[in-house]
Amino acid sequence: MSKPKKGKAPVLQISTEVVRQIRQHARANGKTEVCGVLIGAEDDGVTCVEACIAGVNAAQGGAHVTFTQDTWEHIYKIKDRDYPDERIVGWYHSHPGFGVFLSEHDTFIHKNFFSSPQQVAWVYDPHSDEEGCFGWKTGELQRVAQFVIVDGRGGQRADVVDKAQPARDRSDVDDEWQKSSRGDDSREDAKLSQLTKIVSDVFSHLAVFVLGGLLVWYLLPRILVMPVPVDAQTGRPIKGVLERPAAQPDADRGQRDARQPTAQSGQRNPAETKKDDGHQR
Repeated sequence: MSKPKKGKAPVLQISTEVVRQIRQHARANGKTEVCGVLIGAEDDGVTCVEACIAGVNAAQGGAHVTFTQDTWEHIYKIKDRDYPDERIVGWYHSHPGFGVFLSEHDTFIHKNFFSSPQQVAWVYDPHSDEEGCFGWKTGELQRVAQFVIVDGRGGQRADVVDKAQPARDRSDVDDEWQKSSRGDDSREDAKLSQLTKIVSDVFSHLAVFVLGGLLVWYLLPRILVMPVPVDAQTGRPIKGVLERPAAQPDADRGQRDARQPTAQSGQRNPAETKKDDGHQR
């Protein structure tokens, strides 16, 4: 394979619709890399990206992605059907959670499948929403210093200026991806632990409340109201209902008579004395 000719880095012009589709594809697979190709044309040193085709059936890994034979068959099928007069002007892929750069694996793909001087590599991180572009300059892959995002109606949205970043070793990328995955798992564990703590606190308070109610019920004195049947005429309780029935008037009178002293023997009743005196007269 011959290296690209020396020259200036390509100038990129990309449609807002293409950028939107790339972001949507990457966000739908937030923990694994995705890939696809860029469709457009090369005009006087300017690479114009007008469409993209997602890489179906690509070999996905935590920190790398590979175009398989099935992926290329799908890409060319869509291209021949929908974009017969356009060219493949580059490719895109995502870096979920570890920034915008080209790893050694990415560089290998670009050198072997996108070696034309005007072909570029678009990289997007769905976690930070950072995006950047890489292209050939003097036979080496470098980050494109400037690219233009153009809206589908022809109006220019913005110029983006970036600084070039060197390629990174794949092992470093794998380590960063594993840390990112562990971070996601830690956040999920923390949420679950917080929910468990809330549920435990609620049940603890309910248990204390119920226990306190039972202690109050059994330990504090309670007033018991018991209905007692009464006589409708006298208003007194019916005999036999209470333990000590009320005393009757006749019984009270008998008790009072019993407490009076009795006449001693040899003494006469004053009434009898008067009666005797009358007879004597």
